[in-house]
Amino acid sequence: MRLGVIAALMTFGLAALVMAQMAGGPSFVSGLSPPQDRGGAVFASASQAAQTDATPAPTIGITQAVAPQARVASAARIALAHSAIAAEPPAAQPLATCNNPDALGLSRVVEIDTTGGPAFGTEHFKQYDFLHDKEVVLTFDDGPWPENTPMVLKALQENCIKATFFEIGEHATWRPDLTRALVSAGMTVGSHTWSHRDLAKNPYAKDIEQAKQEIEMGVSAVHMAAASGSIAPFFRFPALQQPPELIAYLGTRNIAIFSADIDTFDFKLRKPEDVVKSAMTKLAKNGKGILLMHDFQHATAQAMPELIRQLKAGGYKIVHMVPKEPVTTLAKYDDMVRAQDKYSISNNTRSESNVVKTIAQ
Repeated sequence: MRLGVIAALMTFGLAALVMAQMAGGPSFVSGLSPPQDRGGAVFASASQAAQTDATPAPTIGITQAVAPQARVASAARIALAHSAIAAEPPAAQPLATCNNPDALGLSRVVEIDTTGGPAFGTEHFKQYDFLHDKEVVLTFDDGPWPENTPMVLKALQENCIKATFFEIGEHATWRPDLTRALVSAGMTVGSHTWSHRDLAKNPYAKDIEQAKQEIEMGVSAVHMAAASGSIAPFFRFPALQQPPELIAYLGTRNIAIFSADIDTFDFKLRKPEDVVKSAMTKLAKNGKGILLMHDFQHATAQAMPELIRQLKAGGYKIVHMVPKEPVTTLAKYDDMVRAQDKYSISNNTRSESNVVKTIAQ
């Protein structure tokens, strides 16, 4: 008897739902808007659907009348449209126009979400290998450096390409104008410690706080050098020596770690033609890669125009990396960097234009 009553109630509820739909009752079709989710319920209950003709059920976002027999098909089509929209990645923005028809130019720009400190460079980290065949990311360490960094920047700009620079904090404090020039030109600037110490060796290997200070002062110094420019939460360990506990620490800071796919070993080379040969030979073998060079090295700066020419001739494409969010510094280490500049803290508080004026020329 009880089972019969339950069956009858279920039948009545289903019938009421169908009648309400045919009468223009509650619907979850709203143009291309997703269904309203009230406490996780996707469909209206039978008690909500069973309404009388005297109190017609409201519609939700219906822009035009839909024939009862077409409602199910329409809903199915819109559900498929929702699925396609959700699965489709956002369209990539067009690259900036290059005024040099002979330039190599950029192939694409990739955005790096540094949450959790992801690590890149297949020499050490295999998980994120995002480059396609013949794609190259140009990276430079140990700058900024007078003469060399401007030479590298000039070659990049003439060819409408961009690169990533991992700067030593102390160097950035000596020539902040060079850091600002890179940022202004749209290059990506990350950090490479305060003073280029091997963090896998003592005293840093046995004192993680001292190792953190070397990392964080580098971040703070490069950030300060850029003034109002945006610095990337990108970091490269000196000599690619990457202690696991410091990898974990950078993860807590949401700073991405970059090894390399191809190390040119340009710091061992003294002739620009040897730098070009090293890079092109290794690229031919690997087929693609994050290329590690040094704007600190004069031979590398001299090699850049020819290297770019050969990259273009070889059919290689340049990919530029940018961060999803800029780096954040820690006040403790900002203060440590400021304390390094012992001779300009107290008296030099006025702007240069207020202190020095040309009165005869």
